[in-house]
Amino acid sequence: MSNVWSLTNINVSEFLRLIDSCKGNVYLVTEEGDKLNLKSKLSQLIGLSRLIEGGIVANASLVCDCIEDEALLVRYKLYRAVGADHHPDAE
Repeated sequence: MSNVWSLTNINVSEFLRLIDSCKGNVYLVTEEGDKLNLKSKLSQLIGLSRLIEGGIVANASLVCDCIEDEALLVRYKLYRAVGADHHPDAE
């Protein structure tokens, strides 16, 4: 597992669709050391609420099990776009 990036300034619904399309587990890791698997809908709710606690966006990082997912998320971070084979709306 490796740290993909610091999680800031994202479109939440688009980002969650992208996470759902990942092959492996994707974890949200907070500064406090909490590690939530974002493939779980419950963890998504908890993780997002932890990020916006008290109206202040906290720092957190993403960690992936699968190198392909890491590449997908890095492309999203850099270009806000992904290939058609992994795009959440592509079917």
